[in-house]
Amino acid sequence: MYKRNHSFLLGGTFLSVAFLVAVGQQPAQAPLPDIRQLMREVQEHQRQLDQIRENYTYTSYQVVQDIDSNGQVKKTESSEFEDFFVNGHIIERKVKANDKTLDEHDQEKETERVTKLVERAEKTPRGQPLDGPSISISRVLEIMDVSNERRELYRNDPTIVFDFVGRRDAKTHGFAEDASKKLQGTVWIDEADRQVAHLEVRFIDNFRMVGGILATVQKGSSFRFDQAKVNGEIWLPTGGEGTVQARLLLFKNLRQHFRERDYDYQRFKVEAQQQPKEAKTAPAQKP
Repeated sequence: MYKRNHSFLLGGTFLSVAFLVAVGQQPAQAPLPDIRQLMREVQEHQRQLDQIRENYTYTSYQVVQDIDSNGQVKKTESSEFEDFFVNGHIIERKVKANDKTLDEHDQEKETERVTKLVERAEKTPRGQPLDGPSISISRVLEIMDVSNERRELYRNDPTIVFDFVGRRDAKTHGFAEDASKKLQGTVWIDEADRQVAHLEVRFIDNFRMVGGILATVQKGSSFRFDQAKVNGEIWLPTGGEGTVQARLLLFKNLRQHFRERDYDYQRFKVEAQQQPKEAKTAPAQKP
């Protein structure tokens, strides 16, 4: 008995020493970067990838559920889109509704809508939205308080993570800036590629919107967003999910849960022809 206990103690001492030696041999982690500089790098890396994104298309499957006051699903609708990029702007062409291919009439209407959207995208500078207000990353950081910077593994890759919350006393102008004051969340930045890998955000206060329909997005509405590296060269969306609670026209309550799955990424090549404004598109093999 004594020998067994003695061996156990010696073994435990050896493991403790080995652990301390191993820890001492680990390289010290680099200090966390300044968050403002980090986000500027994220923005710049995205600009650099914009040209590559023009060569990709993928499928986006979206489901929207209407929820009653008891939390039960009242109605479910699904849509399938073909997503592609024009001049840095994402364009969605609807191909299915509730898992059924659009009929000929609806296909024609969709083609007209997408054609107009493409024309507008070609004239809209990169970085500016096709619809609605916009806000720069630097401006967002002026409105937000950032805290709890740290490193974590996300999908087995090192990420820089930080929490953020809108400052109630921030002076804001316009829809996008006003909404930013009402948000709280966490973002995961891939440390090597300086890309947003995961984002979670929620409204911590009611937010009143005016634009066509008078509505108030209610506290607790939330969403998450994911991206991943495709073909070892480009970051693209992989999906998202969220819940929206709103009050419309002061008397109607809206509760919706939505989710999106992005997949079937395809890279294609565009070969310029002799004639101007013509191109031949040849799909590459699916990754």
